Amino acid sequence: MSSLIPNSVIGAVASVIADHYYSHSTLETLFMESGAPGDVPEGNCEKKCSNWLKHCNDNPSTLAHEVLGSVIQDYMDKDLSPSLFGSGNNDKISEGQKRIANSLAKNNLSYRPNGYITIAGSNPITKTLEDFFKTGDFSSIEKEFERAVKNISSDPHASITAACSIIESALKFYIEKFDLAMPKKLNVIDLWGVVRSNLTLNSDPVLAADQHKILKGLSSVIDGVGAFRSHIGSAHGRGNTPPSIVEVEARLAVNASHTIVVFVMEYLNA
Repeated sequence: MSSLIPNSVIGAVASVIADHYYSHSTLETLFMESGAPGDVPEGNCEKKCSNWLKHCNDNPSTLAHEVLGSVIQDYMDKDLSPSLFGSGNNDKISEGQKRIANSLAKNNLSYRPNGYITIAGSNPITKTLEDFFKTGDFSSIEKEFERAVKNISSDPHASITAACSIIESALKFYIEKFDLAMPKKLNVIDLWGVVRSNLTLNSDPVLAADQHKILKGLSSVIDGVGAFRSHIGSAHGRGNTPPSIVEVEARLAVNASHTIVVFVMEYLNA
């Protein structure tokens, strides 16, 4: 597979991404965090996207497809299911996703969840969060959290969405590991309910009571993170005027999520 991004893909991605973010500062942060090389290109938003993707092709030390996958990841992975705020511009996003996917397909390429560009029609292992847990690739889970933390300042909504998704994946992995019954609703608090009921309390009555209080607190944290994700997260359609959140609040949610995932994984390996 050629390591270069085809011109037609550059055109489609630049047009869709520039129109979606319509902010020079947001686009510049997105490309820099995705590993795009060189200085910020001149021009309008679309021209800036196009030139920066071309710079990726021109730089031998840059993995152009990895940068491309990272640039479009948040956009392509958006969950467009209806939310409390209605469909918003979900139809427009859906059309943009199709446009990028069709452009990739015409060049024998395909987008896979979590920012992977692959050869269309091949059968590579798609590294979803569940895959990372199942294969014991915990370093990749840490990288997902690091990405969430890194994006808190620029996009706290997306960081909270990512953190909640990692909790969900960890809980699903736990349920499958112990062959427990999946809940009818796969939201994070229902998944936690199944896991929570399977956790063994300390044999000492006093410590068991203490541990119960801690787990009860974790239940509130998980419920809160899930509610945050539903109300402002990037996966549920933010609407035109989503509730605002400051960086310190988003950081608390992401760090608390990390603590919960570490606990689940250490409990599995105890």
